[in-house]
Amino acid sequence: MGAGVIGYAVAYEMAARGAHVRIVDPRGHGEGATRASAGILAPYIEGHSDALLQLGIASLNQYDNFLARLAADARLDLEYRRTGTLQIALDQDEVRELEAQAGRLARAQVDHSLVSTSDIARLEPGVASDARAGLLVPQHGYVGVSSLMTTLVAAGARRGVTPVVTNVEAVAATAGRVTVTTTDGDVTCDAVIIAAGSWSGGIATAGPPAPVRPVRGQLVQLHASPGALQRVVWGSACYLVPWTNGTVLVGATVEDVGFNERVTQKAVRSLRASGERLAPKLRMATFVEARAGLRPATVDELPIIGPSSTMRGVFYATGHYRNGVLLAPWTASVVADLVLTGTRGEGLDLVRPDRFGL
Repeated sequence: MGAGVIGYAVAYEMAARGAHVRIVDPRGHGEGATRASAGILAPYIEGHSDALLQLGIASLNQYDNFLARLAADARLDLEYRRTGTLQIALDQDEVRELEAQAGRLARAQVDHSLVSTSDIARLEPGVASDARAGLLVPQHGYVGVSSLMTTLVAAGARRGVTPVVTNVEAVAATAGRVTVTTTDGDVTCDAVIIAAGSWSGGIATAGPPAPVRPVRGQLVQLHASPGALQRVVWGSACYLVPWTNGTVLVGATVEDVGFNERVTQKAVRSLRASGERLAPKLRMATFVEARAGLRPATVDELPIIGPSSTMRGVFYATGHYRNGVLLAPWTASVVADLVLTGTRGEGLDLVRPDRFGL
């Protein structure tokens, strides 16, 4: 249930291992949090807790192989670059934060470089000339989410994944089977994976609803000269993701506004101003569009992955918040292991559904 990047990654992985998979979503694929994701793969920035950092590193280590398999099955190319992230400090407080982060990376023996203003000008000539310092983490990168989603859908289709566009109303587990009630009738199956992101809590089950709340993220897409930036650039107010064709994504807001998916003029202005402060050449970039998506957040900002403790055959893969694209390979692998062989992969104890009574 759920045809975003998490749902499709799980569906593809299970189908690749021989399962017959239907993927159900009332809006089709990639229409939730996925549509406004910038595709950044940066666990050493986004890993705000030890648990999230551990999961992010494990998933990043699987990315090369995961995308190679997808591209081979789909017979498509997709945009994927591991050119690193460059965090920029524009004032002395931000310099101190970068120095502290560099110290943490050094203690963890993570490859990184704390660079001066002159080094920034060499690495990224398009960055603001008054940048005080930068932190380069070369393992990081990005994947183009639109091309990732296209490839997931095509690879899934070649493996027999069947998309079903309908609303899921309820799930019930009885006598070793699971019954899914949809607006188009009941479907009976061996296992159900609830991967509906922010909408996971609205699916009626025998237990409590999944405690996932929507957090809106808005993102602006610009078009600049190809090569305007070489890698993901990260500032305190925004990040910039450059694609090889000149596309630059500027993100992203974090807004508690319920299930409101509208784009706002205030957010567009703010993101453009922050992006231009970080990379002044973006003032000449062409505005393409703005997008909004609802990120599925939990109270501890960790996903909910694993079996229901009350409903046999029901599994969760939801609540990935800002890290759905990053955690997709790892999530797909551990869920497929769990459902098809009963194997509990490393890291699953950190994201157990029963921590919320599920």
